Amino acid sequence: MVAKTEFPLVPKIINGGIAGIIGVTCVFPIDLVKTRLQNQQVGPQGQKMYSSMLDCFRKTYTREGFLGMYRGSAVNILLITPEKAIKLAANDFFRHHLSSGSGKLSLQREMIAGGSAGFCQIIVTTPMELLKIQLQDAGRVATKSAADGTVAAQSATSIALQLFRTRGIAGLYKGTGATMLRDVNFSVVYFPLFARLNALGPRKKDGSGEAVFWTSFLAGCVAGSTAAFVVNPFDVIKTRLQLLRKGSGEMSYSGITDAVTKIFKTEGVFAFFKGAGCRMIVIAPLFGIAQTVYFLGVAEWLLGTKRSDDSEK
Repeated sequence: MVAKTEFPLVPKIINGGIAGIIGVTCVFPIDLVKTRLQNQQVGPQGQKMYSSMLDCFRKTYTREGFLGMYRGSAVNILLITPEKAIKLAANDFFRHHLSSGSGKLSLQREMIAGGSAGFCQIIVTTPMELLKIQLQDAGRVATKSAADGTVAAQSATSIALQLFRTRGIAGLYKGTGATMLRDVNFSVVYFPLFARLNALGPRKKDGSGEAVFWTSFLAGCVAGSTAAFVVNPFDVIKTRLQLLRKGSGEMSYSGITDAVTKIFKTEGVFAFFKGAGCRMIVIAPLFGIAQTVYFLGVAEWLLGTKRSDDSEK
């Protein structure tokens, strides 16, 4: 039996943070479009503000400019570091401790490790997503509600303080149940699929046994986009529940069951896959970039420590 080595937690956290910042910066405008498409409700006459992803891009850029496409990015970039660090490091942590003496994991244990990592991250993900959604969707709500479509100046700090004053810490965790459904199920699908796809590709010729650059990137893209599509219904529900200010004539929801019922009755089953294309386009490069940076071991290089390969087992 091979003795387990000590788990390198600090490098894992640093790599996860670096990966998250790079990934989010690259794909944030697409994420903004995804949020607006998911929050868009069909009018009584079947009217919609955006007819497609490209139409949303065009109208948002025309009305709000380049900076408008990055509305809410500051809070996302600030909190994505602990969020991605927790997600990636926790998955490796659980894989490390669930593995057998030979270092191998069964599919069931891989799913448990991934789901546990997804559960750990919601302490950061829920308030991050709540604040981000208010800023991302402000332009759509203003266009639908205000006569001149002017977007009122807001900041994540002001929204957070207002929520804390009026609702306490619980106000920042609105939609936690839906966030948990999305993130736990995403990680249950993503991490085992990534590990298996990554294991199929060629290895480096240095004898390390690590996957080559493009293998990790493609494995992250495919696994990320697949998991994103599978859990998109949960993401739609979460996005609708977390939006605090609705557009004129838009309905509100009291919880997950109420949201599912009303969305299905008024918009049909396909409404649960609104923004799925955008989300897949966001998640694929986000996790491709994240896994590549993670596997490059930037933190280990900076700290002068040896790389660990728990996530590939």
